[in-house]
Amino acid sequence: MVQRWLCISTRANDEVTKRHLVWGVAKRYENTIAKVKEGDTLLMYTMQEIVNREVIPSAVTGIYEASSQVYEDTSSLFVTPKALGNEVFPLRIKVKPIQIFKKPIPFKPLVPTLTFIKNKKMWSGSIRTAMRVIPEEDYQTIITSAKRI
Repeated sequence: MVQRWLCISTRANDEVTKRHLVWGVAKRYENTIAKVKEGDTLLMYTMQEIVNREVIPSAVTGIYEASSQVYEDTSSLFVTPKALGNEVFPLRIKVKPIQIFKKPIPFKPLVPTLTFIKNKKMWSGSIRTAMRVIPEEDYQTIITSAKRI
């Protein structure tokens, strides 16, 4: 059975995924990424960022399919956020794009309808990880909202 994953990233690393067709996580998420199977669906979520004093909201930017098993590669590919020191996100999987959204899907408006987010006021706690499985109904809610943008 295909699992649906929400992959939490920065905009810079979302661009790396688009360009190199690879998704990577830190070693501490080994048990999580090991559960990804070829054919699983990965929704790319980018965190809110401030660029030149402008708030760029969190959003879902695309849908990918896992096209490999997890493998380890310590080459410098991803952009390391300052708080993570010299992290290279060595546990990786190859992906192929299913749909890259021309306009990213704003995430915050979806929060009230997503079942995997239990605390609607402190919702970001539900995504303080590299990646997580989401229910099929939440996946459908997210991709359906893309059609309305």
